[in-house]
Amino acid sequence: MSEQQPLCDIGFIGLGVMGKNLVLNLADNGYKVAAFDLDVDKVNAVIAADQEEQAEGAAARIFGCSQISDLVTMVKKPNLYILSVPAGDPVDKVCAALMEAGIGPKDVVIDTGNSLWTDTVRREAGYRGKFVFFSTAVSGGEVGARFGPSLMPSGDQSAWDVIEPVLAAISAKVDPETGLPIERTKPGEVVNEGEPCTTYIGPAGAGHYVKMVHNGIEYADMQLICEAYHLLRDAVGMSAKEIGQIFQQWNQGVLNSYLMEISAEVLLQDDPETGKPLVEMILDKAGQKGTGLWTAVSSLEAGTPAPTITQAVFARALSTLKSERVEAAKVLTGPALETVAADEREAFIESLHDALYCSKICAYAQGFALMASASKQHGWALDFAAIAKIWRAGCIIRAVFLQSITQAYLAKPDLANLMLDPFFQAQLLDKQANWRKAVAKATLLGIPCPAFSSSINYFDSYRTEVLPANLLQGQRDFFGAHTFERTDKPAGEKYHLNWSSSDRDLTKV
Repeated sequence: MSEQQPLCDIGFIGLGVMGKNLVLNLADNGYKVAAFDLDVDKVNAVIAADQEEQAEGAAARIFGCSQISDLVTMVKKPNLYILSVPAGDPVDKVCAALMEAGIGPKDVVIDTGNSLWTDTVRREAGYRGKFVFFSTAVSGGEVGARFGPSLMPSGDQSAWDVIEPVLAAISAKVDPETGLPIERTKPGEVVNEGEPCTTYIGPAGAGHYVKMVHNGIEYADMQLICEAYHLLRDAVGMSAKEIGQIFQQWNQGVLNSYLMEISAEVLLQDDPETGKPLVEMILDKAGQKGTGLWTAVSSLEAGTPAPTITQAVFARALSTLKSERVEAAKVLTGPALETVAADEREAFIESLHDALYCSKICAYAQGFALMASASKQHGWALDFAAIAKIWRAGCIIRAVFLQSITQAYLAKPDLANLMLDPFFQAQLLDKQANWRKAVAKATLLGIPCPAFSSSINYFDSYRTEVLPANLLQGQRDFFGAHTFERTDKPAGEKYHLNWSSSDRDLTKV
């Protein structure tokens, strides 16, 4: 196909579950796509899906390619390529193949995988002058990819001007007044109204960093829901179906979210083989792909506390020690496990609801504080209201209270911590008594709730004017001469006490 008669608007590489659905989403929104995958069956599958979804006799929208060089000739200039390949070496291998096939300095390559943000920074710098490397993190799973994901793009600003119409078209849409998703659930449907769940995040790496934090919050949110399930199961003695019904009720209020919705659905599902609740047949060993770990590591490196997120990562790690836990359960006994009395059940369930809500606020507060720290460190100037907006639909952590987070950062863009926003401050203060009751009851019963506990400790530590770190600094100065500041002297002045001297002289350093 000649340059005067271009066939395709976009070249797409990688047709796994996410890639296939993104291609079909692009086609629904009017883009002709040249598609390639090393597995020819995947190429044939996406073409077959396109034909099946369209009316008989409709023009083709997706064109299969047998090799990357063919794909390059089928895309109009300047070329726009989208990659949906595993993070790491596969991204660089595809980029090398594209350069070998002849792409040039004005062509744009978009990485949509779960790449580590520092790899994205490296790639943009390394490929500069050869082609424009851009990235957009994608959240929402296969359904989101098909019918509208949340997209977190970052990279060259001039490239964004070209890319924005494409990403805005395929992203999820939200009613700006209610913050609720405008659903698109059928092939061929297109939603043009509402606010798109994508926005320019910032320079190279910023989008993947924001997605990394998104996934860290996702880890925390999932763990918190699991802890509520655990307490309802063991402390109240409820069945999986009863807990699923409770979660359905909670999903009608302030806890409304995608994760709450699917948690209820999982709990209500019977096992096709045994007829028992499916959740009881699932082994209690959790997997992870690393993004929660990356978030925890980043929080430690930045010195920005994210204990709820970190505890969620630890909880998954502990779950994998199944054989050790089985043995430990035989010898490390705890308090006698008694269920909550019948006349206390309703109050306890309410306390759990409030504990989950308050802990969720803390998890989001930690995530946004971590993004703020990274924004300052790297000069990204992240727009937190815009980030909250694009998380209201399409992504895994979409929740009704993201509308309130949006309002919080619109009112005060430099908000130091989400817990200081008047709305969330009022919520925490109003519900903290129940929060404490739930955590205390869990502790007395010996039922682990690491994410609940770390959340309330985060809240209590943040609101404490004088922490025991003064003693800690005294300890550090004693054994390592690490110095300390004084409460009665200007900030930044450092002092050291000569602990080994009989006079114990105080010296300004």
